[in-house]
Formats: sequence, C-alpha cells, structure tokens
Amino acid sequence: MWSPKIEESFLVGDKLIIYRARATRSNNQNAQDQNAQAGQNGQNGQNGQTNQSNRQGRAVYGPQSALTDFLASHNISAAQIRSDAEARRRQAAREDAAQDENGNGESSAAGARSGRRSSRNDNDEASLKRKREEEKKLAKIKESKAFKKRKQRSDLSDDEIARALMESNSGPLPGQIEHCEICEKRFTVTPYSVAGPNGGLLCPPCGREIAKEREGGQKKKPKKPVNTGPVGRRRAIQSRILDGDVGTKSLATLCVQTLAKNVDLADSLGDLPDHLIDKIARMFSKRRLLKPETLPLFVQPGTEDLHIYDGAKLGEQDYISIFQTASKLKNLKIRCGIQFKDEVMDYLLSRDINLETFYLHGANLLSDEKWHKFIQEKGEKLKGIQVYYTDNHFGDETIATLRDHCPNLKRLKVENNQKLTNDGVKTIASLSALEHLGLQLQHKTESDAYIEVVSKIGANLKTLSLKIVPEVDDGLLQAIHEHCRSLSKFRITDSEFMTDQGFVDLFTKWANPPLHFVDLQKCRQIDASKPRENPDSVGLCSEGFKALMAHSGEKLQYLNIHACRHISREAFEEVFHEDARYPELKELEISFCEEVTDFILGSIFRSCPKIREVNVFGCMKVKEVRVPRGVILVGVPNAQGMVVEGSHD
Repeated sequence: MWSPKIEESFLVGDKLIIYRARATRSNNQNAQDQNAQAGQNGQNGQNGQTNQSNRQGRAVYGPQSALTDFLASHNISAAQIRSDAEARRRQAAREDAAQDENGNGESSAAGARSGRRSSRNDNDEASLKRKREEEKKLAKIKESKAFKKRKQRSDLSDDEIARALMESNSGPLPGQIEHCEICEKRFTVTPYSVAGPNGGLLCPPCGREIAKEREGGQKKKPKKPVNTGPVGRRRAIQSRILDGDVGTKSLATLCVQTLAKNVDLADSLGDLPDHLIDKIARMFSKRRLLKPETLPLFVQPGTEDLHIYDGAKLGEQDYISIFQTASKLKNLKIRCGIQFKDEVMDYLLSRDINLETFYLHGANLLSDEKWHKFIQEKGEKLKGIQVYYTDNHFGDETIATLRDHCPNLKRLKVENNQKLTNDGVKTIASLSALEHLGLQLQHKTESDAYIEVVSKIGANLKTLSLKIVPEVDDGLLQAIHEHCRSLSKFRITDSEFMTDQGFVDLFTKWANPPLHFVDLQKCRQIDASKPRENPDSVGLCSEGFKALMAHSGEKLQYLNIHACRHISREAFEEVFHEDARYPELKELEISFCEEVTDFILGSIFRSCPKIREVNVFGCMKVKEVRVPRGVILVGVPNAQGMVVEGSHD
C-alpha cells in the first residue's frame, strides 16, 4: 500500500511553512514485506534474519530526509525551533500561573517570582553562551588570512575588523530570498549580490547602480596599449598607405591626429586655415568622432564654409543649431544627413541665410514640397546644388523649379536618385548657366535626352559626369565632339553600346583642350558566352585608348580604364613607349585589363614621373615588378597584403 501525499506545517517565528512530501510506503507495509520476504527464506532462519537486517539498513526515509533538506535550504535549525518551542511553553505556563485567581496569593506571587528568576537565569546563561561562542569566532577570525589582509588596508581596531568579517560571513546564503535594502523588492541571493550601504544586500538593478557610483568615485587605471602583433601593424600600415600617407608625416598631420585622440579636451579650433579645418573634419569622420558634443568645434558665428563628412550621429536639433549659430554660412556640405528633415528645412527657411552651394547626402526624409519651397525662396543666389541618395524625392518637378528660380546655378549633381526620369534630363537643357553636370539615375535614360542637353549647354560645360548609362551610344560622343569646348573632367561609365570607333572620332581633332580627368571604366562588350571575343569593337579598345592618350596625355592627371579588357598589349606598349612622357599623370586605374604585364608597368613608371598610385586588381600577368620609391601599387597579392609601397630608386 502507498500512502497519500504528506502535508505538514511548521510555525517558524512569524512564518507558517507548509511542507508537502511525495507519497511513500507506510511502515506497516514495509514490515509486512520484510516478514513475507523472511518467510520465503524460512528454510534457513539465520539467512532470513540476515536478509531482514540488511533490508532494514537500506531503508529509505523519504519525507524525513527531504524535510531536513528543505529546512536546511531555508536556514532553519531544528535546535532553534526546539528552543523557541520550549520558551513559548514556559511563557504560557507563567501566564497561566499569573491568571490563576483562586490559588493562594502568596504562593502565586512566590511562583511568579521563581518563574521570573528561572527565566532570568535562562536568559543569562544563553547570553553568556552566545558571548563565549562569539569570542571563539572572533579569535578564529583574527587568525585567518582575510583578517590579516584587511588589517593592512584598514585603520580600525582588531575587534572591529574581526566583527565586520564575522557579520559579512553570516549573511544570507546563495539561493535564499532576501529583500533589497534600497527598493525592498524580493530577490534571490547569489554569490555576486552587492552589499548595500547599511550592510544589507541589493537586488541586481540596484546593485548595478551602486557599482557604477563606486567605480565613478575611483580613479580608473589607464589601459595598457594592446600589442596587436605583426598582423595589426601590417593592417595599420596598409590603411595609412591607402590614405596617401607615404614617408614622414608632416607637423600639421601629427597635430591633427593628436587633436583627434584628445578631442574631449578641445574647446575650439582657434583661427586655423580652412584646409586644416577640413583635414580635421575628415579625420573626425574616419574615426566617427563627430557628435553633438564635438559639433561646436566646427560651427562658430563667423563660419562661412562647413563640411560635415559624417552626420550619422547628429540629430534634428543639432542641424538646427548649425543655422542658429552660423548666421554667415554660405557653403554647406552634409554627408549621411539622415536626420535632415522637413523641420530642419523649415528652420533654414526662417533664417536670413543665403546659401551659395548646398551639398546634401542621404537626406531621404526631406519631402519634395520642402525642396520646392527652398528653391523658390533661396534659389536666386544658389550657385551649386548636389543631391545624393534621396530615393523618391527630387524628381522632374524639382528640376523644373530649378529652371524657374535659379538663374545663377552653375553646378548640378544628382546621384542614386529613383525619381528623376528621361523627361527631367531634357529639362536640364534649360539651365543655361550650368558649367558642371553629374548624373547617376535609377530610371532608364536614352541617348536623345543627353544629346539635347549637350547640344544646348555643352559649350559652357567644364565637367560632364554620366555614371551607369548602359543605353547611351556613339551619338552622345558625336554631340560632345561638336559642342563641348571647355571640358576638363569627362566621365562616362558602364556603356554597352559605345564603340571603339566612336571614341576615336571623339578624341581625333577635338577642339577641346586636353582633359585633366578621364573615367571610362566598364565601357566594354558584355557577352557571357564569349567574353574575350569582340567582333564589333564595343567599348573602349586599343585604337580609342591611343586616341585618348594622344589628345590628353600631356595634361592628364587621373585616368580610369577599369575593366576595358579589349585594350591589347601592343596598344599599352605603344602608348607607354621608351620616349613617351606624361608629366602630370598621378593616378592610374587599369584593373582587369588582362594584357598588363610587368614590362608594361615598368614602362608606366618610367613614362610618368609624377605617378603616385596604380591599381592593378585582376591583372594576372603582373608578378614581380620593381616599384619605385614613393609609388603605391595596389592589387598585387603578396605576403604583406594587397598594397605595395615602392622602395626602389
């Protein structure tokens, strides 16, 4: 037979503890089982007795053992319960004796006095016993290592130190429930529970707050510089090379880097020249240091030019504070201006600030309505506007507003725009004062729109940048050849219909002065089935490259022919022959031009005395070229990385 669940209750102090134990077999049933087992072994009485005694030794007393564990886990002592129960019985007996009115008064009084004397004697004995035990504990603590360690750091007496250690050791055990000293909420004690100011324990939230306060009052030890090893040093060197730092750093560069490391100590930038302030702004952007706390370093009442290269950490009120402080602002450049919203534009319109150039990147929350209002009210003095990553804002209607209200607009750049269409491009042809034009649109555009723009305003254009125009053909190149006479920067990328003959016709007998900047990357034939065959000479090929260098090689400073893979080895060798000189060329991008070899690279280094950087990613025939001192070669994998700083004279 199995007995039902056992439920017991105990009164400990002011708490009622109810204990429930699982069902166990009754003692009678256990005895019956043991007798039955002994009867089965009755042929040998002695063996039966032995088996019975063994089973009694292996008996399991579930409820009694579990109750003991339960009481021990709640820090409840059976001796303490017994002592409290006896004290309550004695107290009840004394109260009964005092309330007995029918008994002898003298005997009752004598009984009461004797009860009080016995109670006092018991209390005195208990207090003496506690004192003796406490003295033993204190003496034991004074011999411990913790006491000696605490004594070296404290000015208290030995007894005070020992008593403090004893009190700390007598705290609640992990797993017990305690009340927080500050908020008085119940929580489970852990080995990491923090002690409160009055000796109690704190719950985790309060403990974290107290720990922060205590850490704030202590002086933090300076962190030791982490030794990153050769890998970390190599990465730092590669980053520095890509930033253009070659050789010894200038004093100005060292000062800027020191300021960036100690930006919290800087109050103002003083009267530094504009180019140094711009350098500091770039350094802050690289290290993500431009925050609301550091923005006032660049914004002063007399500021006219403000360049914010990373405004991701600035909020709406920070942008408003710019216009509150810099009342003479004329040229504003903001990148990653995510929080430049309609409210910021409303405040700008309410101020007497007339911007001449406005560069805004990433403000995709600024509506078309605010753009139109800004152009209508501030467009008369606006000379340049550059808009990047505006998603579905700044479309054809905005271009029409520019045409009607910006008579002096000379620079227009719209990139990564999803709203401007082919019709908006045709409207640009009405901006008669335009000198700099840059477009990168998501909508499909045709050659006729660009031809109309070049035909009407091409004579005044100094820079023309058309990124990712796969549908544009040789008709645009012919229009540029006929109408453009002042270009210094020329970019057309990702064309799939322009041909090598079109580039030859453009650069041959072109009345335009030599170009300083040319970017014709990815103007090539695309055919996945036959990638190396180009029967129609699509893109910039050998003859077009020769015509380009013959026209602009004398003044060319930057050349990008990335992925123009149909330029032959013979064309490279002819352009960079032994007697060729390109005195102004500083940067050259020839990645994925498959015919580039070590010999061609050596010819480039010889022909271009001012060359500083050459990119050769994907040029598999480049293996072990000697890089001159002061030149950076990027894209050749080796043990030091992908960047090689020249060291040969």
